[in-house]
Amino acid sequence: MKEYNELRAQFKKQDKSKVKFKKQNNTKINYKDYLINGNFKIAIWGTGYIGLSTMAFFAKNKVKCVGYDIDKKKVNLINAGNFPIKEIKGWFGFNIKNLVKLNYLKATNDYTTFYDNSFIAHFIAIPTEQDGKPYFKILFNVLQRLVKILKKKNKIKPVIIIESTLSPKCSEKKVLPFFKKHNLIPGKDFIYGVAPRRDWFVENTKSLVEIDRVFGSTNIASSKIIKNILSIVCKNLHEATSHKVSEMVKSIENSYRHMEITLANQLSIAYPNENMREVLKLVGTKWNVGTYHPGFGTGGYCIPLSSKYVLNEVKNKSKLTLLRETIKTDNNINILIAKSLIKKGYKKIGVLGLSYKGNLKVAILSPVIPFIQHLKSKGISVNVFDPHYSKKEINEIVGVNSFNYPKDLSKFDCIVITTNHKEFKTNSRKLVKYLKNCNFILDNMKVWEKINFPQNIDYKISGEKNWL
Repeated sequence: MKEYNELRAQFKKQDKSKVKFKKQNNTKINYKDYLINGNFKIAIWGTGYIGLSTMAFFAKNKVKCVGYDIDKKKVNLINAGNFPIKEIKGWFGFNIKNLVKLNYLKATNDYTTFYDNSFIAHFIAIPTEQDGKPYFKILFNVLQRLVKILKKKNKIKPVIIIESTLSPKCSEKKVLPFFKKHNLIPGKDFIYGVAPRRDWFVENTKSLVEIDRVFGSTNIASSKIIKNILSIVCKNLHEATSHKVSEMVKSIENSYRHMEITLANQLSIAYPNENMREVLKLVGTKWNVGTYHPGFGTGGYCIPLSSKYVLNEVKNKSKLTLLRETIKTDNNINILIAKSLIKKGYKKIGVLGLSYKGNLKVAILSPVIPFIQHLKSKGISVNVFDPHYSKKEINEIVGVNSFNYPKDLSKFDCIVITTNHKEFKTNSRKLVKYLKNCNFILDNMKVWEKINFPQNIDYKISGEKNWL
């Protein structure tokens, strides 16, 4: 209650400086002032990781935000002041309940809410992938609805900022021609910007506020307006010379990471008798070299898709052989691990972790999924435990049963730890009593490295000598 009253007093004090609206040249309008002082609002299309954080951080800076989502359960949770994605609460560093109470943050299932002229900025934060491939149908559903808004007589030129990942040239080849077909020209009828997100949803030191953010627009004047809006929240902005440049940044920067991660796996396969994890760790001591450890491959919305986005618009894909090989290797490493375990003769395998990232509930393109599916297809008994997923959810995602951790570890002759959820981390030898039938442990994240296992248990960390 104290926190609420303090926030209310702060916002009320700022309300006294409310700006009186005057019709003027849109290039001279201070969008930032109009938004902060309550004259206008921000619409957010999509309330997932990206959309929800956009809403919350702008609302925290006294901008009224409304998020649209087709998921009624998610909408209801937000409007009750609760996080629909509980795992990112710590990344925010603040609660949203008070922002909801003060009417600075809310969600809706009705997109016609945004037909109100008070919404002058529209952030698009929807998925642009399906089944591991670039997919833009949802994006164009949103754009179709935005057409009606852009054709209205608006007091201020509406601003569209795409936060979702786009493939290179998507704006030029798909988005802007779509608007042109409806006689809508960027810079003239609306402001168009691309500002992809590169947040790390783990720690609040790498939030939307602190992390470096790239943005670009169709001309200098429009770019100034985009910067004006983003600066309400973002401290470290980098202006690209155009929207074409900014939309390429996200995919290409992730493609670099994709290749580096995959190289680690290729090196480990090529030198099976060497501790490649140690080698790469020492390689990374050089000031201008960053390295990754071998493991199950990449997962999530970004890394596995990035190379595909870059390849998507290339006519001659032979020019990007590195990316093609990266995708191929990344798709196969988890299957290679599964085949290795089958060859060693393990029949009952317990998997700890379904999420691709520790302490988050994110199974999108998790490399663990095809790993489990391959084991199943070969008749191996597989069970999964992940503290972030219910037994029902695990069964729906991978078609196997969950188990009770750590009690049921005794069922397995092989245990695979795929991610570093805090619930798995321990140095207690008490865990060993649950491993009476276990012969092999493959630890992808070194979560059990400090435990002294008995000689009958072969404990391997991914990337070490003969781990496959």
